[in-house]
Amino acid sequence: MPSAAERTRTLVQSTCSAVLLIPGVETTRPEQLSPQARVVGPDGEVFLLYPADSPAVRAATHAQDDELSAVLEITDVAPVSVPHRIRGRAWISGWLTCVPGLAEPGFMMLRLEVGELSVDDLWGAAEVEPEEFAGASVDPVVAHEAELLQHLHSAHGEQVQGLSALLGDQRGEGAGGGQQAVPLALDRFGLRVRFVGERCFDARFDFPAPVRDITELRRAMHTLFEAAGH
Repeated sequence: MPSAAERTRTLVQSTCSAVLLIPGVETTRPEQLSPQARVVGPDGEVFLLYPADSPAVRAATHAQDDELSAVLEITDVAPVSVPHRIRGRAWISGWLTCVPGLAEPGFMMLRLEVGELSVDDLWGAAEVEPEEFAGASVDPVVAHEAELLQHLHSAHGEQVQGLSALLGDQRGEGAGGGQQAVPLALDRFGLRVRFVGERCFDARFDFPAPVRDITELRRAMHTLFEAAGH
């Protein structure tokens, strides 16, 4: 399974929605606290792009030499329609400063120096050390995951449903029969499917080996569907 640090880093560098929570800073438009872009720096710091007149930039500018604490909250929502659609959340708390000169005119780059990190997702809840986060790699599937899950759901529903044949004793009564199989999450280690019906449960289908790119992913998915068909 992916480490907690890898899962957190993947969420930060994904397209999941994010909001910056700053004590004392409130706005009638919550989207003003959502960064327009975010990237992780070489030392594990998180750079956040905002319009120059945003409440986050104003707060960081006024703080100047004082330490301005903030929490970046990331929410991961399944790209396909499924019960209990939120797949996970991550929280990165630290100290916020302005970094002039990194953004184009009209924008400001903010730097979040990481103090504490935690993640609560489909794998479970965990704390993450800043050093582990800085050294973690991003899952190679993340950039294509939403598109691939939507494609699996719309064009390969029968094959996804057929994976219930691999569940064995786990499948319980009715799994794969009256229950709909929805592809829920995809990473370099495998596919997670949510079976929805009288009872709702998730099942993991691991690849023979972790994949490194889309070509290997397609091959691994083909192998998985073949195994379910026999």
